[in-house]
Amino acid sequence: LRLFLRPRGGVTPHPDRPAHALAMSAAAASVARSLLTRRAGACAATPALRRLTAVAACAPRTLSPASVAPLPAVRRFATRESWEEGQDVDLDSVAYGFMASQALFTGLELEVFDRIAEAGASGLDVAALRAKCNCDAPRMQTLLTALVAIKCLRRSPGGMYSLSPNAAQYMVSTSKHYYGDYLRYQIGRQFYNRMGALPEVMSTGKAPSYASWFSDPEVAKTYTQAQHNGSVATAKYLVRKKLDLGCVSDMLDVGGGSGAFSYVFVEATPGLKSTVLELPEVCRTGEGIKAQQSEDVQKRVSFVELDATSPNWPVNDAAYDVVLMSYISGSVPEPIIARLYANAFKALRPGGRLLVHDFMVNDSLDGPALGALWGLQHVTVNADGLGLCPREIISRMGAAGFDVSKCQTLEMIHGMTKLIVANKA
Repeated sequence: LRLFLRPRGGVTPHPDRPAHALAMSAAAASVARSLLTRRAGACAATPALRRLTAVAACAPRTLSPASVAPLPAVRRFATRESWEEGQDVDLDSVAYGFMASQALFTGLELEVFDRIAEAGASGLDVAALRAKCNCDAPRMQTLLTALVAIKCLRRSPGGMYSLSPNAAQYMVSTSKHYYGDYLRYQIGRQFYNRMGALPEVMSTGKAPSYASWFSDPEVAKTYTQAQHNGSVATAKYLVRKKLDLGCVSDMLDVGGGSGAFSYVFVEATPGLKSTVLELPEVCRTGEGIKAQQSEDVQKRVSFVELDATSPNWPVNDAAYDVVLMSYISGSVPEPIIARLYANAFKALRPGGRLLVHDFMVNDSLDGPALGALWGLQHVTVNADGLGLCPREIISRMGAAGFDVSKCQTLEMIHGMTKLIVANKA
């Protein structure tokens, strides 16, 4: 009882405390209350018993769904209080977080969220979900219970399952805010497994490069398609909220993946043409996604096969107004970064801009947590890479010839990515 009832940082648990810890605490409290009620009638309370009674009275009680007011959908992935607040680590959240991740990924793989969304406000019971998700076995109930416990789903007293606000907004494929395919394919199927190799990579320094990883057509296709929707949303936010492209006519999109940034930039800027430099297998997937764009955008975006780490790019000097590098600086070996910026400097016209967007931590090197964890994830496919922060980026821009006094640092995906803008005099 002492183990389960001991308060962590106060009697009231943090709202983001792991569901399993809340469940154990509530169960233990219930047992304690029952035991203490019986004991109270049989013997005089000792000081120790009085203390235990006080703790049990303050332990969390389960609330019925009717007593919980609906919460607005808020994308919380970049503001995990269990990481960002407090002075000490929440070991349980960190150690057992992989279980919750796999529950979410499996829910996406089985299309649990889509099936519940199709049913409307009434939701579905376990029997219906077993049938609709092609998992007609008791383990389906175990998955649903886990998804309720981590607040992806809600269960009514009658056993009907509905979606949480965040799940409805972000994990349903028909929602305009959907990014489940990114989590399902890129994170769940690819990066999740790569992170299992982190201890070995740290010890040996041996890991596949992105170039070797993407030489597999299926890997390149899965990664590129999964990344596309997220990149489109980021690109739209950049041009609408953060950056005035102005009167630019030529852009070089280095390591541009599906071409997502190019499609958005071209559509938003009359007359702009963009060239995407990418690995061969990625270009093939990108061409397929390009074919889904408007005819005007298709005409103004082109793909050129190139490993961006190559010392020479197949482009003319001083031919571009903008050079964009999104998620490239953290994906190449550290010595390559300066060469990338030097090549960008050569490719830009006077007055042109280099845009570097990537996962970064603050210059103080103490967070934010997701920026730091993404940097660590890159180690598993880029063992000789650099964990990025603005200072490291800007110093290398200066070495390439850019004026460091005019470099700008902008927050992009809060807590995860930043944009550094450099100007060529």
